[in-house]
Amino acid sequence: MRIISIASAKGGVGKTTLVSNLGVVLASEFDKNVMVVDCNITTSHLGMHLGMDNFPVTLNHILKGKADITDAIYRHSSGLKILPSSMSLKDMNGVDVFLLKSVINRIFKKHYGKIDFLLLDCAPGLGREAMSAFRASKEIIFVTTPLLPSVADVIRCKHAVNDINLNQLGTVLNMVRGKSIELSAKDVERITNTSVLASLPMDDNHIKGIAIGTPITVLNSRSKLSRGIKKLAKTVIMER
Repeated sequence: MRIISIASAKGGVGKTTLVSNLGVVLASEFDKNVMVVDCNITTSHLGMHLGMDNFPVTLNHILKGKADITDAIYRHSSGLKILPSSMSLKDMNGVDVFLLKSVINRIFKKHYGKIDFLLLDCAPGLGREAMSAFRASKEIIFVTTPLLPSVADVIRCKHAVNDINLNQLGTVLNMVRGKSIELSAKDVERITNTSVLASLPMDDNHIKGIAIGTPITVLNSRSKLSRGIKKLAKTVIMER
């Protein structure tokens, strides 16, 4: 089982959109057994991106020792499995994010051989939530936009995980509009010293997808963005 953090030191770069779509594509297009985990406990959105919001049991309950992991795993129509966090503020009381690694280890022990990919939708930034997810991972993908402040945050994120034994797969350059003011993929590779795994175009239809709870790869599977995510999925499968 490959455990991959999808990370960004900056919010608003499309990280959760990427996690939901990459998970759907790996499950439906490549027939992989995939689970996504919403590790953004304070502002959880992953379920909404998938059109799922009825979660009686969540990661919050597991972290508080009030539920078993199997009770908090839900299935998307694509075959993707999701372990969501709660959207209720009261469910944050008593949550210890530092227990996340032990939860991921339990999933590993219980489902090893059954799950191919465990994708962790990390909280943005470099706080306790994000670092807990990094420490629970084996691999990491950085997400950025082609603007310098966002790209600079990839460097911060790299520095933050240097002491953690993670395989840094590379960077996904997201929301690319092809403007002259944007950094190119080569620029990003040079500045961050990482490989750009994919350069994904901005597609306003993904906003519609979020609004109706349908990933863009399902809403319009032939769009440039969808095709880019499918190509990324193939790259991730081959990267080790």
